[in-house]
Amino acid sequence: MEFDFSAILLALTVLFGVVWGLDRLFLYDKRKSRLDAAGEEYRDPAPVDWARSLFPVVLVVLVLRSFVAEPFRIPSGSMMPTLDVGDFILVNKFAYGLRMPAFNNKFLDLGEPKRGDVVVFRFPGYLCQDENGQWVRSGDISCSDPHAPVPNQNWIKRVIGLPGDTIESHGDQLMINGTPVPADLTGPFQGRPNGDESRLMRDYGATVWTEHLPRSEGKGSIDHMIARMPAYSVPLSIPNDKVPAKVPAGCYIVMGDNRYNSTDSRWWGCLPEQNLAGKAFLIWLSWKGTHDGWIDFGRIGKIIH
Repeated sequence: MEFDFSAILLALTVLFGVVWGLDRLFLYDKRKSRLDAAGEEYRDPAPVDWARSLFPVVLVVLVLRSFVAEPFRIPSGSMMPTLDVGDFILVNKFAYGLRMPAFNNKFLDLGEPKRGDVVVFRFPGYLCQDENGQWVRSGDISCSDPHAPVPNQNWIKRVIGLPGDTIESHGDQLMINGTPVPADLTGPFQGRPNGDESRLMRDYGATVWTEHLPRSEGKGSIDHMIARMPAYSVPLSIPNDKVPAKVPAGCYIVMGDNRYNSTDSRWWGCLPEQNLAGKAFLIWLSWKGTHDGWIDFGRIGKIIH
């Protein structure tokens, strides 16, 4: 079963607020007068007392989580070497505008993603053709069931293409607006000694590169680490039947930094703007597991580039 924590927080905030508010409007005065006349000490009924106590708590958590910063945990190796499995990150929720909790409707525009941003988003689903030949979003990667429900999941990738950009990708080769994106070899991938994802990458001879994505503003580059692992798989190229060469309006092309082991826009198309949740900016905890020393203190406080 999947839970939408934002929806749960919103529902609890409304529930506690309504219970407390209705009691104060219609029941509190009569109940207090009755108890005062009987000489008894006033106490709220248990449900009202719980609502009064918890309403400000869940309201503050809802506001902070929805409009300021939200914690996420990295579940897979698709963003290695930038982000590792077990990293706990903070996401700036107002970087791209304020949205209504649970409904995700933007009501205040504060900016748009830039090339190179690491973004968290609601997975839009795989692009599949239905029985009428129409493109629909599905939760089935094979598209055997184009109407399969899309799982309610938060994913994280890096923005590669902006609306209006022309993107080409063939294996290691990435081109943006007709210009190849340069990358410099750093060395062989090392990773954690006992991490499953790290072990897989070492087994397949992964190498680490510094990629120089051109800035959106047109001057300089965003320099960040990527991993290449050609022996592992052959990624889909761009353009393909799900991804046109020119990025449509209101969409973004996103990729994982682990370029040969990331299910990203190359497989499921462009990321709709309305699915954005925020910009990742900080690692606040890195859990390595019992076989790797529990916590990686060296990664705590690392700014995400």
